[in-house]
Formats: sequence, structure tokens, C-alpha cells
Amino acid sequence: MRGVSLQFFVPEGEKHDGELMYEWLLEKAKKFGVPGGSAFRAVAGYGRHGVLHEQTFFELAGELPVEVIFITSNDLAEKLLAQLRSEGLNLFYAKTEAEFGILSGN
Repeated sequence: MRGVSLQFFVPEGEKHDGELMYEWLLEKAKKFGVPGGSAFRAVAGYGRHGVLHEQTFFELAGELPVEVIFITSNDLAEKLLAQLRSEGLNLFYAKTEAEFGILSGN
């Protein structure tokens, strides 16, 4: 099948409507009918401000990036992006074409 990979990158401690942003994104996508999504916490990273964040003993919680990824149809991805825009969210995202399917060992 063909579709898109839609990825968001958010600080792990960022919140929206009182919920962690990555959890909020997963719930929002689920309500839109996106068939699945995952969130991955980075070991280290930096963003548009150029500040490197790494997990160390002294690292403040909530600063490491979390990648939230969905593999879905372009139509559902666009609907989700439109909704997020309408809520005025300041999110970095990447959307790329993807081929996906399920392998069967038969």
C-alpha cells in the first residue's frame, strides 16, 4: 500500500490541554481514524534553537525530544494537520511518501 509517514518532534515535557504533547497527538490521531502511531524518546538531540540535549545525571527532565510517528493515508494525514493548524499549535513535522504493508511468513 502507499501512503505517508507523518512525524512530529516535541520536547518530552511539553503539554497541551494539560496532557503531554506526544500523548495528546496519539489520542488526536486515534480519534481521526489514523490506524496506529508510536512515540519514541531520543537519547540526545537538538532543534531549531541549536541547544543540544542529552540524557545525563544532571539533565533536567522534559527536555529530550520525542518523535511521534504515524503511517497512514495522505488524506488522513492532511486532515490531522489541518486540525492541528486550527488549534494554533507550534509543531515541527515531516511528511514523506511511504510504502507499507504486512509480511506474511506462509
